[in-house]
Amino acid sequence: MVAVVQRVLEAAVTINESVRGQVDHGLLVLLGIEDADDQEDISWLSKKIVNLRIFNDEAGIMNLSLSDIGGELLLVSQFTLHASIKKGNRPSYIKAARPEAAVPLYQSFIETCQQQIEKKVQTGEFGADMQVSLINDGPVTIIIDTKDKK
Repeated sequence: MVAVVQRVLEAAVTINESVRGQVDHGLLVLLGIEDADDQEDISWLSKKIVNLRIFNDEAGIMNLSLSDIGGELLLVSQFTLHASIKKGNRPSYIKAARPEAAVPLYQSFIETCQQQIEKKVQTGEFGADMQVSLINDGPVTIIIDTKDKK
């Protein structure tokens, strides 16, 4: 799994001109799922995201997590995070999991995050044409790959 984690003042995902999910002060996570992903990836990545200390404390130091601040989470599936551009100029998405494998993992990821933050996780719609808007706070953007845990 690959996640692009952005600290936001606000974020929203819109489908067919209708807001599907939105958050104030929290995280926007773009999530890419590949064929090799499993429940272990979900457990590790969800815990890492929820506990990332990227929110400012009273001294202005990034020392607080999403859980610490009671922040919100907007999770958007994005298969293009697994694009390969090794050959030519047209990206290949061969590593991205097909919907029949990815949807159950995506749903499990949502449920796991909800249990950890004890709030409803806002989402987009898997496979839909979505428009994502955000005000990145900082900006703070972190890329996490469960296959490269350094």
